[in-house]
Parts: sequence; structure tokens; C-alpha cells
Amino acid sequence: MANTEFPQPPAWVRERLCAGLVIPAHPLALTDERRWDERRQRALTRYYMAAGAGGIAVGVHTTQFAIRDPKHGLFRPVLELTADEIKRAILTGPQITALLSDFSKGIIKDQRLVADGARTVKIAGVCGATKQAVGEAALARSLGYHAGLLSLAALRDANDDALIKHCFIIAREIPLIGFYLQPAAGGRLLSQKFWRQFVEIPNVIAIKIAPFNRYQTLDVLRAVAESGREDIALYTGNDDSIVSDLLTEFDFATARGNVRLRIVGGLIGHWACWTRKAFTHLAQCHATRHIGSIRLSALTRGAQITDCNAAFFDAANGFAGCIPGIHEVLRRQGLLTNTLTLDPNEVLSPGQSEEIDRVYRAYPHLNDDEFVRAHLDEWLRD
Repeated sequence: MANTEFPQPPAWVRERLCAGLVIPAHPLALTDERRWDERRQRALTRYYMAAGAGGIAVGVHTTQFAIRDPKHGLFRPVLELTADEIKRAILTGPQITALLSDFSKGIIKDQRLVADGARTVKIAGVCGATKQAVGEAALARSLGYHAGLLSLAALRDANDDALIKHCFIIAREIPLIGFYLQPAAGGRLLSQKFWRQFVEIPNVIAIKIAPFNRYQTLDVLRAVAESGREDIALYTGNDDSIVSDLLTEFDFATARGNVRLRIVGGLIGHWACWTRKAFTHLAQCHATRHIGSIRLSALTRGAQITDCNAAFFDAANGFAGCIPGIHEVLRRQGLLTNTLTLDPNEVLSPGQSEEIDRVYRAYPHLNDDEFVRAHLDEWLRD
């Protein structure tokens, strides 16, 4: 008998997540007066859909946690608009042809990787203390979101037992995607014991692993391996190690014998820009795993992507300019008109624009500017 205490997503959501998807963390578009720019917010969602994103995460760190502040009042409107745009999205003509061409060439081994509006996984960020998180989870589910990406940053001083109690309460409102957010971006350390208990929640459907730390990444993976669950999709959020995360086969000795796990996709702020190329990179990683051997060029490409991330995310300054950095790339492409955030103090760091110039020159094969130019006018239509 199904456990009705914990809501489950449609079967296709688990299937697509386990196949491995590109899931960008959706930014917030603002006018030059710092008002919400609905037109460009829709354009961004259309871009991600056309670029091959199989899911979209909104209300997360890249969207800015400040959208929840009553003086902005943007949490519900942003979730509603994104859900509406996904519902309306139908890939046709040259867009779907471009995506399916990778499948026909053998770059994509699983056609489930190709996105469409009816099969896009909608993920809402859920954060705050328990009362706030319950309200956000209930709202997201009422708007048709399939899962909540659960941030535990607000429970910074809670012990493992208190954290797990909180997670179980939220899981009664919406299926969960676990989230190991690096402390530099507002997250907290989470023990292997916590993760071992977390994966026992019946409707945990995925985990975004983003501590930017190999040891802590292994804590999560070992917990999943020891649980015996095969229905939890593993996603990298380690923007400093995207390709190596996607190419590695992890092998753990457990009481049931050796368990092998793979990180199948990415739920990544870095993939909020140059998304079409991110789709290609994921497809190439899947193809490489299918072959069973890794070319050195794949590791070289991974290092190049990490170098780009250092510029976009402002690693040199403790990630202070990570959101403006993503905005700057989108601004250069014409998808945004500025790099503004809701916080006037959150700006590009000194020298960050020059670093973005450098990686643009060094790795022209990694940007998707040509793809954006070809479709920008149609994405900006009302």
C-alpha cells in the first residue's frame, strides 16, 4: 500500500531525474529601477527550455532568497510565472530539431534527456525555519511543483535530530530534493549520520550535492549506498567539479555488498548561463560513460569549465559576486539588461568583469552566444 503520508511525484518525474537532466538554477530578472522584469523572466525560462533543460529550479539561491522578503513579495509571483511559462512551452521547429540532432548522432543515449513542456521537472526552493518552510512547500505543491529543494541554512545551530525532524515535517507537504549547500554560499556542514537518516524519508527523490568539497560529497554518496535505495537521483551542484562528478563511478562496500553509484545530472547555478552547451556537456558525459572509457580531452574540458566558473562565481573573492557574475554573462547575451540584484550592495567584484572577458576569450567553444542570438527575439515576445 502506498504511503499517503508522504506525497509522491508522478512516476515520470522520478524516471526523468534518474535518467539525468540539465537543471539550471533560475535567476531573477530586474529592470534598471530594481523592479521585477516579467518579460525577461519569461525569456529566461524560454531560453532554458529551448536549450534542453529537463527541469528548472526557482526560488533558490540564484533566484535570490530576498524574494521572500515582504517588501519585495516576489516568492509566489516568480513561482507562478515560471510554472505558467513551463506549461506553455512547446518545442517546435529548429529548437527541437537541434536538440534531437544530438540524439540522432549518438551524443545522447537516452531520448528522455530531451525536454518538453509536459515533461519538465519543476523544483521550488524551500527554506527557513519549519513554519516558513512548511508554508513554502505547501504553496509550491499547490502551484504544481514536483519537488522542494530543501535548504537547511536557517537551522544553522540545530543538531542532527532536530534537522531530521524538520525534514520529515516538510516531506509531508512535498517530495524532497536534499541540498548540501557550501557554507560560503550560506549553507552549513551536514554529517554523514544526518544524510544516512535523511535518505530514509520515503519521498526523497533526489539530492543536490554542492558542498564544493570532495570529502563531504562522499558523505552523501556513502549514505545513499548504505541505504540500499536505488530511486534517489544524484545531482552535482559542485560547480568547481562538474565534469569529474558526472564521469566518476563511485564504489562503496556496504553490508549488502559493493554498491556503485553515479551522479547523473546537474542542478547548478553555473548552468543558468551557457545552458545549451551545458546540455551538450551532459550528453557527452553520458555517452562517455556508455562507452566505458574516458578521453583525456573530457578532463581538459572539465578544467576549462571550472575556470569559467571561477570567473562567473567570483571564487577569488569568496563568491561575493556569484549572482551578479551569472547576470553579467546573461546581460552580454541580451537575455538581461543589467547585473542588478535586490540587494544594492551585491555587485560584481573589482576585476570580475575582466575575468569574464578572459574566459570568454580563452574558451569560445564553451559559450552558446550564437544559439541565443538566433532565438532571442522570439523569447522576448510577450
